[in-house]
Amino acid sequence: MIRKITSTLLIVLAVSLATVGEVPPKYEFRAAWVATVNNIDWPSKPGLSIEKQKEEALALLDLMAENGLNAVIFQLRPTADSFYPSQLEPWSRYLTGTPGKDPGYDPLKFWIDEAHKRKLEFHAWINPFRIAQKATEELSSSSIVFQHPEWVVEYGGKLYFNPALDETRQFIAAVVRDILQRYDIDAIHCDDYFYPYPVAGVPFPDAADFAQNPRHFGPDQLADWRRNNVDLTIQLLSKTIKETKPWVKFGISPFGVWRNNDQDPRGSMTRAGVTNYDDLYADILKWLEQGWIDYITPQLYWQIGHPAADYLSLIDWWSQNAFQRDVYIGLGLYRIDAKSATEEWTRPDQMPQQIRLTRTTPNIKGSSLYSVKHLKRNLLGLQDSLQNKLFATPALTPQMPWIDPATPQSPRKLKKRGRKLKWKKPSFNNPMDEAIRYIVYKTPAGKKPDLNDPRSIYTITNEQHLKLDRRKGKRRPYDFRVTALGKLNNESRATKAKTLKY
Repeated sequence: MIRKITSTLLIVLAVSLATVGEVPPKYEFRAAWVATVNNIDWPSKPGLSIEKQKEEALALLDLMAENGLNAVIFQLRPTADSFYPSQLEPWSRYLTGTPGKDPGYDPLKFWIDEAHKRKLEFHAWINPFRIAQKATEELSSSSIVFQHPEWVVEYGGKLYFNPALDETRQFIAAVVRDILQRYDIDAIHCDDYFYPYPVAGVPFPDAADFAQNPRHFGPDQLADWRRNNVDLTIQLLSKTIKETKPWVKFGISPFGVWRNNDQDPRGSMTRAGVTNYDDLYADILKWLEQGWIDYITPQLYWQIGHPAADYLSLIDWWSQNAFQRDVYIGLGLYRIDAKSATEEWTRPDQMPQQIRLTRTTPNIKGSSLYSVKHLKRNLLGLQDSLQNKLFATPALTPQMPWIDPATPQSPRKLKKRGRKLKWKKPSFNNPMDEAIRYIVYKTPAGKKPDLNDPRSIYTITNEQHLKLDRRKGKRRPYDFRVTALGKLNNESRATKAKTLKY
């Protein structure tokens, strides 16, 4: 115990020292989840007018941009329903209050367009197996469950697609393919709900399925068979994504503990009551090792020093089990509370320390906040820290060379006129190499630029022109250069400088 406390103090001290003169990284995942199930984040309640829904959406997106985020993880399929017009699934009850009722516009397109305007990546968050939060709730007459009741399993008072059936896996893949083909999304994202969280004393009702189709598993390998059912789902979704749009990322946000080390020597130094592997039948490490997914965002919603699931221990464990894929840490924004019974969550430095640890821990490349609505309330000064320190400079989401190692060509024909810069889009041979955004760098005239320093970034833009802000006082000469960004944020070489007084 003394050794653990000493280690914790040393790490926290190292993080505190690292804050002196800190410069945020140029590449870092900075996201927030927008949960729509039960109207957690958006819309605030069912049945709002189109104008009010849009107003709330824009306020949340502006909040994310103001706080330096660069990605939104939006839940567009919470319970076998949709936040977009679909031939496969009905409109969500969380939009209008009535399952299947058309809200009168396309919320998904609105969110994507407005997110991209703010330079936010759009990660489409789906829940693969959940059908209904209550087994007794009304479902739309167009729901697939009425066509295929044999696909449905009731457990714990809720309805789920049966993970054991190939038909359900194919249907989920069809939903994903439809989203990919019709919308300009940057990633498909699944949360921690695979097999449902266990209900004490209630076995999941799949004994007949196991007996009928055990595949190569023996009678004592029910747990392995269940894990294989989820493996097959993840493998199929990965194949569907990469065949449809190879540049779209596939991410999973698992429960924060894979296994405890008293269950498996490879597990973390935790004593979690539930684990991915043993209770949700999600073998996250296998998916990473096999390269089926591109990133994980483990939900580490515990404080530094938690007795059963210490944030420090877990972030270190996930960093050691990245398998050359990206790890972004899920942070429990909702935990911050001046009146919390847990002392650590009453301290203003708890969340900043957790964010800084994502920067000082190897293989950790960013974080995501759960959930976005909490950015609106008093977070003990966290918003100020994000805007002025932690996320004060722009950041690009991390590159993924295993998806796309190529870089776009440099922008062409950079010209200046007064306070205006203009350039042309570079040519490309395939969609993976297309330039979709541009970085404009500003450095003192004649000074050699450091393009790895985000403080040199004047702006990131989707346009091929820029009008500099008008400034009062004496103007000085600055060199402006432009680079092109590909779909995975691979960056071209910079153009030659154009000197403007600014």
